[in-house]
Amino acid sequence: MHVTETRPIVPPGKHVDLITLRPLTLLLLLLLLQPLQLKILQKYVPLSAEEIEQFEDYLEEMLSTGPTLPTPKDVFKRRTIIDSGRPLTDSNYCTDEIKMKNVHNRFRCVKEHFFLQISFEELQDICNNLFVSCKNGMKRCHRSRQSIKGVYCNLIEGVVMTDCVYESSYRQGQVLMTCRWQNDIQEVIPAYINDIMEINDTIKEKHVLRGYFQ
Repeated sequence: MHVTETRPIVPPGKHVDLITLRPLTLLLLLLLLQPLQLKILQKYVPLSAEEIEQFEDYLEEMLSTGPTLPTPKDVFKRRTIIDSGRPLTDSNYCTDEIKMKNVHNRFRCVKEHFFLQISFEELQDICNNLFVSCKNGMKRCHRSRQSIKGVYCNLIEGVVMTDCVYESSYRQGQVLMTCRWQNDIQEVIPAYINDIMEINDTIKEKHVLRGYFQ
């Protein structure tokens, strides 16, 4: 059986290039060039292993689509939950960890961020607690009953990754956070850490409430 190849009809005198005839082929070629781009970058710009890893993470985030994208639950765990391997009082904690955990808002520095030393499952249980007022007064936060250790990061320099420099502040207290419903896993998950209320702040709030109801 003879199969005749069909070709696009090109009017006389009209120029047709690769983009017109083979847009999908061109797209695939561009995607295949990514490793080459990284090699060229390494050749002319000296990069550390950490910087190369960050560059690859950026490419992955920019090109990932559909089910390959990390879920909100996975992103929250990666960007917020920390272990006990490094002292939380380290003055460079935030600047280093925000780069390592790839915390950014469309590659721009986030103004503030919290790291928490707690398991995700324990943090998720806090979503079952009653609503309380957030730091801004909106009553849509959940507050932990137990004291949690963490680090508060406040941006002091930089606009875009990886120029972000943060002031690190160790905190221990009750966590205020918002939660959201993740439809694909049918679970309520932590969404945003609003504040860590240190012990002194909690005592002050109790005194205010006691005076209000007397």
